[in-house]
Amino acid sequence: MPPVKLIVAGTGSRGSGYAAYAEKFPDQAQVVGVADPREFHRGRLARAHSVGPEGVFQTWEELAKRRKFADAVIVATQDALHAAPAIAFARKGYHILLEKPMAPNERDCRRIVKAVEKAGVIFAVCHVMRYTTYTRKVKEIVDSGRLGEVVSIQHLEPVGYWHQAHSFVRGNWGNEAASSPMLLAKSCHDLDWISYILGGAKCLRVSSFGSLNHFRRDKKPAAAGAAARCTDCAYEPQCPYSAKKLYLGRIRAGRTDWPTDVITTDLTEAGVMQALREGSYGRCAYECDNDVVDHQVVNLEFEGDRTAAFTMTAFNEGGGRRTWLFGTRGALYGDDRTIEVRDFLTDGKEVIDTRADQAGILGGHGGGDFWLMKSFVEAVAAGDPKKVLSGPQTSLETHRMVFAAERARRTGRVVEL
Repeated sequence: MPPVKLIVAGTGSRGSGYAAYAEKFPDQAQVVGVADPREFHRGRLARAHSVGPEGVFQTWEELAKRRKFADAVIVATQDALHAAPAIAFARKGYHILLEKPMAPNERDCRRIVKAVEKAGVIFAVCHVMRYTTYTRKVKEIVDSGRLGEVVSIQHLEPVGYWHQAHSFVRGNWGNEAASSPMLLAKSCHDLDWISYILGGAKCLRVSSFGSLNHFRRDKKPAAAGAAARCTDCAYEPQCPYSAKKLYLGRIRAGRTDWPTDVITTDLTEAGVMQALREGSYGRCAYECDNDVVDHQVVNLEFEGDRTAAFTMTAFNEGGGRRTWLFGTRGALYGDDRTIEVRDFLTDGKEVIDTRADQAGILGGHGGGDFWLMKSFVEAVAAGDPKKVLSGPQTSLETHRMVFAAERARRTGRVVEL
């Protein structure tokens, strides 16, 4: 079959990352259009995929006005800008791969689902955690019955102190009005994953607690010479959230990838210093316009008398998620890489390392980026939405869990779905 023709709306880290599938597998997928208001980013992606001027647009609106010229579109705009392009492209008959979260509110999520179902297009949300090699193995173990019935789950998302400062304090997702709640932006993945591991069980009730504890003006160290920017601050060498420590440290170590490539296109030490002096990523972590939480717990009750407890926190070194599955015949511990299975009958233990299978092409998110794109491209090529693990109704239901958790956190009550 000819390669699936793709359009990319939003050519930042996620859009360009998914588009890399077409670079590696040109017989399966081809990028024929790009849209982004930032000249550097859209130009870089257009050159990488040899997209001519006729396929390059400053806005997704311009692209959507064109007569349909591709099979599918990757919508990777900012969170608050998902609904309009997703609905517009659905009406044009494009199959859609939509970056998570679907939208920052339940109303827009429902509008998207209604539009794609009415249009009859294939639709997938980028819940990459469902597609990782690690998850595939965990799911295989759970579905095999080795653990018996999984009765309860503990799941930890260790955001990482530096990642919190980069993305959720100084970055695009720090302010809820400009993006979305922290739980939605960072951890709709996680609540979706818990539901997936439980076989798509319906969530019945949710409670949640959390707040912005640390990254506030009243928590700023009272030190002589403390300033509004890390480049001017006498206290900066003692601050774990120093922007100089994070970005210059990576440049000096020869690393020019994410997150440093987000703050500037000039990936030299001088370029990074200029970005820190002038841009938003050089601000003091205690003097930004951020208001999203830096820690949150969510308790979930599922049908079948099963429960899950989820914790998201900034205050750790970061790295892979940690999960404990407690079953009636066994238990499983995993850390996004290694799986340990305990058997209650034999008291035996098996350790499974999934890292070798995660290496190679599109290894981001433990291979999830690769398997997501492979599944979506194959679904479009075959006209078979069953190849997608994160379709419209499934994603809507797990997004509703997030919205319920936020209502619970804000009102201090248990919310029923």
